[in-house]
Amino acid sequence: MNGILGKKLGMTSVFDERGEIIPCTVIEAGPCVVTQLKTKETDGYEAVQLGFDEKKKNRATKPEAGHAAKANTVPHRLVREFRTAPEGLKLGANITVEIFRKGEKVKVSGTSKGKGFQGVVRRHHFGGGPATHGQSDRLRAPGSIGSSSYPSRVFKGQRMAGHMGNTRTTVYNLTVVDVIPESNLLLVRGPVPGAINSYVQVQKLSRDRAWK
Repeated sequence: MNGILGKKLGMTSVFDERGEIIPCTVIEAGPCVVTQLKTKETDGYEAVQLGFDEKKKNRATKPEAGHAAKANTVPHRLVREFRTAPEGLKLGANITVEIFRKGEKVKVSGTSKGKGFQGVVRRHHFGGGPATHGQSDRLRAPGSIGSSSYPSRVFKGQRMAGHMGNTRTTVYNLTVVDVIPESNLLLVRGPVPGAINSYVQVQKLSRDRAWK
């Protein structure tokens, strides 16, 4: 497997061999269960579907329960696909954090924190207007958003105030600092998207996407 599902537990710091502090994000990575194996013959593409964080039986719908029963497992709160086709993998198999090794490069995807409606200064890092010269309410305003006579409209994609955050975000090239199999913990250097206890997807980087 080239990836795993997990939960962001928070941040901490560890010391490296030179005694320098490394800020790390602690991720509860797995164990995950293989709930479905997709093939080109039946689905048109190859993928492995994993389930993470067991769901209570009385909270699962009949389709969810039936889907899990085919893999001889229970329904899960989080189900995601990985576009890979490892050999020898079977339904109901467990995927643990041991698929990663120390020093490996990974990418982590999650849902960023929702910030609600924000202005252009916070959302797009605008500099704002002048603080003097008679201005009274233009300090954090966006200024002109378009021309007058031509083109007499606002272009699509214009940076303006609006909803910020709560989007699918991926951080690339994070280094695995440590792997703790007995606790299902994965430590990666730096921050990852999402709030504490939010679900994340950790995936190995291909060599052409990883750099030092």
